[in-house]
Amino acid sequence: MASATNLDDAREVEAAGIDVVIAQGIEAGGHRGVFDPELPDQELSTFTLTRLLVSELRIPVISAGGIMDGAGIAACLALGAGAAQLGTAFISCPESAADDDHRAALLGDAAKRTRLTKVISGRPARGIFNDYMALGEAPEAPPVPDYPIAYDAERAMDTAAKASGSSGYAAQWAGQGARLSRAMPAEELVATLRAEIDEAIPGLSQFASHS
Repeated sequence: MASATNLDDAREVEAAGIDVVIAQGIEAGGHRGVFDPELPDQELSTFTLTRLLVSELRIPVISAGGIMDGAGIAACLALGAGAAQLGTAFISCPESAADDDHRAALLGDAAKRTRLTKVISGRPARGIFNDYMALGEAPEAPPVPDYPIAYDAERAMDTAAKASGSSGYAAQWAGQGARLSRAMPAEELVATLRAEIDEAIPGLSQFASHS
């Protein structure tokens, strides 16, 4: 599988003989799956990109970006996706490697504001807006160095900040749907997602489990 954020890149994925393409919308948390970060980002939404790729490609498409519940999964399936990929939805699960500050941010008011920025790593990535982003995006801030130099600097500052009791310099990756995060074990979340899909598209999960 390979991620693509626009139709041109997705066609390259298909031409390379890769089996499945992941349609990563602009809503997605973490790093953008762009092939060339120097080119303008088309900033396509998950739904728009999914429909484009389903219409133009012969290989299966997986939707990713901002999907947090069964209704979102059902919407992607209705657009022709073969599956949906959820990331942020599982960060609040106790099995994830997220620290307590990241979980608290996802479950609080901070989750209302995510930002796509190069400040943290030197590559476009979406996370919860915090002090580090504000510092790096200030008018007087110096240019952001390339990856991985920027990322190494952020990690060093985060370590120093946490030693002083501050979590405002951490890379708290999250998609635009972060405010819909739910704290529950992963097994329970999966069961909840299946029930929500069934509510949106009756009988779908039973069909999928036997196909």
